[in-house]
Amino acid sequence: MRTIRVETSTATILLTEAPAPKVRDRQTGEIAKDTVTGETLMTVGVVYIDDGESALIRVAVPESGIAEGLTLGAPVSLPGLVAKPWENVFNGRQRHGIAYRAAAVTPGAVPAAVGA
Repeated sequence: MRTIRVETSTATILLTEAPAPKVRDRQTGEIAKDTVTGETLMTVGVVYIDDGESALIRVAVPESGIAEGLTLGAPVSLPGLVAKPWENVFNGRQRHGIAYRAAAVTPGAVPAAVGA
């Protein structure tokens, strides 16, 4: 499936869940690793607000990309944010969704209002 770049320059992104290791297999507790570097992947929860709409999403970030000074409820920046549609069959049921990944999560700022 194709990876799609997500434009974040006009979005407000607020941290809703602190970074935690991404679990690859819930049954075994295996932690997810980057397939290229082998680095541990972390997930953060954010609310993504843009163009009058909002969505709660979880974003995978390499452990080295987690910046110091992150505060719940505060604006963050997600450089290199991409979305990748996925689908699979689990226990005979077809599932699908969108996986989000960013190069880092850093303290950010709320963008100026459009036309202000």
